[in-house]
Amino acid sequence: MDEIRIGLLLPTREAHVHGWDARRILDVARRAEALGFASLWAGDSLRRPRYEPLSVLAAVAAVTERATLGTAALMPAFRQPLGAAASLASIDALSGGRLVVAVGAGFPGLSEDELALVGVPYERRFRWLDDVVALWRAVWSSEPPSDFDGDVLHLDWLPDIPRPYRPGGPPVWLAGATPAALARTGRRYDGWVPYPPDPADFESGLASLRSAASDAGRDADDITPALYLTVVVDDDPERGRKTAEEWCLRWYELPFEMVSAIQAFVIGSAAHVAAGIARYIDAGARHVVVRMASVDTEGDLALVADAVLRSQPRI
Repeated sequence: MDEIRIGLLLPTREAHVHGWDARRILDVARRAEALGFASLWAGDSLRRPRYEPLSVLAAVAAVTERATLGTAALMPAFRQPLGAAASLASIDALSGGRLVVAVGAGFPGLSEDELALVGVPYERRFRWLDDVVALWRAVWSSEPPSDFDGDVLHLDWLPDIPRPYRPGGPPVWLAGATPAALARTGRRYDGWVPYPPDPADFESGLASLRSAASDAGRDADDITPALYLTVVVDDDPERGRKTAEEWCLRWYELPFEMVSAIQAFVIGSAAHVAAGIARYIDAGARHVVVRMASVDTEGDLALVADAVLRSQPRI
């Protein structure tokens, strides 16, 4: 049976918004690893302020030993492509090959102004994303090319980039669940990290992804099926729902009903949360990235760890 891994999204936004000493993020990372979380993740946004994910993961690499370090999800458009390639290779090297790079191209209705700010045309965002990832893989390879001629990126010469720990560089996953994203993942990417509200949608999406991989001559088993899941652990379901409602209004300025129609949530007792995660695992998920819908991230960490790590023995 495939190994199931449960990871934690670090509170990079909470720390910024609540004015924490940023080093508390490192305390959460150390504690999460000790509690048994297999991976630690950092998000990315220009619209919603948070500590910058690559800087955070470089610091987390120095205070952890075993956990995978990941971006969930990085927006490559926000960064100069070759500078990002060097930063990612450096984190992979400093962490001893523990980095996973999940990437995204933005979300309709939310990312248009972010992309305009950095000069990437919204209608070309997927072509830009694929080119940047292809460029990264080229400069991370054992024999980097002297130039790069992509769909939208054309570079006459390429500098030497620091060597990543792993040959070929860290795996690159794609965040997205549209038919185009599924086909793109099957053809090009090393993993998939969506957040569908219904496990049945995860299962059908995974089937489409695997079909696309097969059509492209790839082994679908080489593509990691992951999930981005928001949880509230509370023995009182009504109170848990209220917590989720307040959290969605705080972070998204949108009601829970609207957010939960797009994103996966599990709310309830520890046993209920474990069962909810297990349903996604039954649908094919093999790496679950848990986001805590909680203001008291540190105080709830042990409670959430107990709940989400319970999902593993069922496998």
